[in-house]
Amino acid sequence: MSLEKDIHQEKFQSEHQKASINILYTGSWLYNVNAAYLKKFTITPEQFNVLRILRGNHPNPMMLAEITARMIDKNSNCTRLVEKLRQKGFITREICKNNRRQVDISITDKGLQLLKKIDVDQPEWLQAMEKISKADARELNRILDKLRG
Repeated sequence: MSLEKDIHQEKFQSEHQKASINILYTGSWLYNVNAAYLKKFTITPEQFNVLRILRGNHPNPMMLAEITARMIDKNSNCTRLVEKLRQKGFITREICKNNRRQVDISITDKGLQLLKKIDVDQPEWLQAMEKISKADARELNRILDKLRG
């Protein structure tokens, strides 16, 4: 479906404005697809992002500031996300032995197992993106990188 039909707007100030609105609208749509998928695992997209970051650094722990810097949504309350994940048993928080002011955050085996379950289902989750070819996805990534660059 076209952006014009989705948001019931026929005219835009320019193609650049339309592209900006299209990126925001599509990002929101993709977020909602992701959130609906992750709901069956009882985690949010932001919690998934934290777990994914910690898995990428596993077995080494990370500090909160490092996780925050790698987050997709920089406005997420990383402290709250980490605490929720700790309460669910997916991560641990421990005071660093070498620096008592530092808290080391690590993914647990339970967290790794959850991500394995999510990974098994991932092709279903990415079906929305499979509407475009690998070449189109590569071009889209190039354009988005250029936009941020």
